[in-house]
Amino acid sequence: MPVHDWTRVGPGPFHHFHLNWITALAGWLNTGGLYSEHFALIERVSEESKFEDGYGSAESDELFRYSQLANRLTIRSKSGKVVAMIEIVSPGTKGSKPAFESFLDNWLTSLSEGIHMVVIDLFPPSNLDPYGIHDRIWGELHDDLEVNPSHFPRGKDRSIVSYFVGGEVTAYFEPLAVGDRLPDMPLFFASDRYQSLPLEATYDQAWQNLPLPYRKRLEFR
Repeated sequence: MPVHDWTRVGPGPFHHFHLNWITALAGWLNTGGLYSEHFALIERVSEESKFEDGYGSAESDELFRYSQLANRLTIRSKSGKVVAMIEIVSPGTKGSKPAFESFLDNWLTSLSEGIHMVVIDLFPPSNLDPYGIHDRIWGELHDDLEVNPSHFPRGKDRSIVSYFVGGEVTAYFEPLAVGDRLPDMPLFFASDRYQSLPLEATYDQAWQNLPLPYRKRLEFR
């Protein structure tokens, strides 16, 4: 199933799709995708808003509210310790500076704590991440940026990145364009263990649960 242009619909339909995709990934991981001593758990990105609504328009307020409703997957050891996270970026994450800075702070803190990450961003860059979210994360980690405009193939402005935290952070960066098929990406959950996430198969499963009017609006022309 090729990647769709999710800017054609509002945050509500994407939130619906987001929930189904997270659920599909969790189901795959918990029914054989992970080693028996690990499990996946769907959790809220934000337990409560740290910020007030009121960014100047109803559209920005709606984006922010949906960013607060988003979920992520945590991968935990048998003891309950978080060892990895998977996050599908909400359009609300890029809808306001406070929401974006909260996202960035959470990810940098998690990486500093040794938690491996996968971030899936199916939205084009905004004024908050003009060269993509990975560029912002990598820029906070390194002075010598390895991702810049010249490194993005022409027309590919979406991305998936898998972060492995060892002695230092290693990033496996995959740029995407609307219409591309999703690659399998490594999910690291130990220094010597990873699993390839079936992103395309789970994306397709979530797509089938999207209401027909939105599927028609998003279908390729």
